[in-house]
Amino acid sequence: MLQHETAGDPARLRAALAGLRRYQGHDRAPRPPEMPVIARIGRAAIRDYGGAGPPALFVPSLINPPHVLDLAEGRSLLRWLATQGVRPLLLDWGTPAPEERDRDVAGHVEQLLLPLLRELGEPVALAGYCLGGTMALAAAARHPVRSLTLIAAPWHFSAFPRAARDDLAGLWNQAEPTAETLGVLPMEALQASFWRLDPARTIRKFEDFGRLPEGDPRIQAFIALEDWANDGPPLTLAAGRQLLVDLFGGDITGKGGWLVAGAPVDPAAIACPVLDVASLTDRIVPAASAAGIGDAMRLDLGHVGMIVGSRGRQALWEPLAHWLSQPRKR
Repeated sequence: MLQHETAGDPARLRAALAGLRRYQGHDRAPRPPEMPVIARIGRAAIRDYGGAGPPALFVPSLINPPHVLDLAEGRSLLRWLATQGVRPLLLDWGTPAPEERDRDVAGHVEQLLLPLLRELGEPVALAGYCLGGTMALAAAARHPVRSLTLIAAPWHFSAFPRAARDDLAGLWNQAEPTAETLGVLPMEALQASFWRLDPARTIRKFEDFGRLPEGDPRIQAFIALEDWANDGPPLTLAAGRQLLVDLFGGDITGKGGWLVAGAPVDPAAIACPVLDVASLTDRIVPAASAAGIGDAMRLDLGHVGMIVGSRGRQALWEPLAHWLSQPRKR
């Protein structure tokens, strides 16, 4: 990909490699400490970020670690919400073991998310980011919640570019034998496909990073985000297959065929208030893939930028705090 994107321009190639070397060798700032666990089902746990307001459970994607919502000092959506009349809770999916090979995406909802919601003992506001939003929607269809917030959450997977869907199908064909042997789909296999969603930007960001003057605060910000993006537990074999084959390949959610707890999930049947957040400039999850229910909020920020970017607080954090802090019936 690097050779293709910098073909005929050795200066760009050198700049990108310099950025990569800096990223690999630079000191890391310490991450914020993990918050206490208040509920656990198997490997999945709920962490409590404090705050005096109504509880809001944030469901991250199965892809990459959950701490993008608590990335670094001054860039933590959850710690900020705890000062804004909300009690944020974070679902940590943990790391799957090979013996969980048959637990698909729906199984994570049925066997981990729904039991954790019952363990909390009261209806909470449910907020899901990326694939976590897809899963939160399914949970809200099966368990009473105060409200549902979908943040860059895909539902109509047929709205993804055809080339991206074909890439992911090809990835599964290549990775399936290894995944069958291991019982899991390694994160590294998925990351290669994410790079290909926007290869020009992938290379350009390392070029720009390599040119930053030493001591620039953007260096640690870049490192924190890239460390998150390049980290994460594997997917179970069945979750990888369902994500790449059934969701991206077959759009079973958009076609009304995704079974959770024995029945198809129908977004139109969600009874609680819904806020559906999508960005018109999201290159990872197109706005057209959103479920299209409830109150729509449309942004012009990137998939990750809406969570940790410099404009995220005004564009997303503040409206989200207002939405989540509203008193609602139990």
